[in-house]
Amino acid sequence: MEDNWKEGIKEKIKQPKTILILILIGVIGIAMLVLTIIYYNNIEIREWIDKNIFQKEIMQDNVSTIELKESETSNIYAFNRYIGVLNKNKFKIYGTTGNEEKTLEVEISNPIFDSTNRFLVMAEKKGKKLYLLTDKEITWEAQIEGNISQVHVNKNGYVAVVISDTSYKTVITMYNPEGKEMFKTYLSSTRTADATISNDNKHLAIAEVDTSGTMIQSNIKIISIDKASSDPTNSLENTYQGEAGKLITNIKYQDKNKLVCMYTDCIHIIEDNQDNMLIKNENKKVIFQSIELTNHAIEIEERSSGLFTADSVVNMVDTENKGKKEYTVNSVTKEIYTYGDVIALNLGTEVEFINTSGWLVKRYLAKQEITNIVVSNHIAGIIYRDRIEIINL
Repeated sequence: MEDNWKEGIKEKIKQPKTILILILIGVIGIAMLVLTIIYYNNIEIREWIDKNIFQKEIMQDNVSTIELKESETSNIYAFNRYIGVLNKNKFKIYGTTGNEEKTLEVEISNPIFDSTNRFLVMAEKKGKKLYLLTDKEITWEAQIEGNISQVHVNKNGYVAVVISDTSYKTVITMYNPEGKEMFKTYLSSTRTADATISNDNKHLAIAEVDTSGTMIQSNIKIISIDKASSDPTNSLENTYQGEAGKLITNIKYQDKNKLVCMYTDCIHIIEDNQDNMLIKNENKKVIFQSIELTNHAIEIEERSSGLFTADSVVNMVDTENKGKKEYTVNSVTKEIYTYGDVIALNLGTEVEFINTSGWLVKRYLAKQEITNIVVSNHIAGIIYRDRIEIINL
């Protein structure tokens, strides 16, 4: 009887505690919801939270650095989680803390690069040497006949090399991830503006420009990689003809075989065998555009904000659902750098790194003019004459 009485007392004590805990959880939940709404809708409060709580603002000299010799010319590239510095046939790979993690000997002095996922392809511009790196290791290398003008790699390590100065106007050679040549494609009278390999390894798209007529003609050819591997002459699946006079500059396969095509004055998307307008630049002052992103395309519009001032408005379009977002900075953008989900806006002595969701990732403040940046999805490098300052994204 006494035990039952004690248990009853304990249960009565527990009940108020349980109610109090539930009330506290409810209050915290409501507070978090209110703060989230304020963060989303109040720019001034969001700026304060980003700077003082999330520590998104970084000052020059408060970051890890890679030292450079001013007397030497270095070629610098960001890929995966690393920054690579090529100098005197040595490709030094640095991590996020600025420590050298690997040095590779390569027969390249004037490089061109491309990277996706864990893969980096590197070649001698107008030369013959080609390398594929996986993370920090050389997977394979090749010697090319002709002069290399472009290199492209997809997220699975398939490589396309654009070669000029042969008996044809352009030759494109495909390699599998192990470095085995799969096929060659020949263009006899047009030059290649760009090429891209689909994420499922099934298609190679080539943007070609014909300048032999009275007006520029841009075309996009879609080649079946499977067919080309056995019969290159019968591998063409489709050709999309651009509007006469429009110059194509860039193409990129995104997810679900969506092919995004950038012209000098607009951006198109080819999906389900249909070529449609995605972004049109009419009636606005577009200063930059890019399709080198994950399932997004962007344009940066300069809008007047006063008599002598202007804003930069980043218009982002999701190529999956065609949803649109805007991000505005109170300054004119001098240059942009894009990779994956990251958009870097060079504003002079400041860089804003934003993502394709329209949110600030990091803000870098410098004491001097910024002239060059390298960026990947995880790391960025601010390049000066004597050093590289590392930003972890």
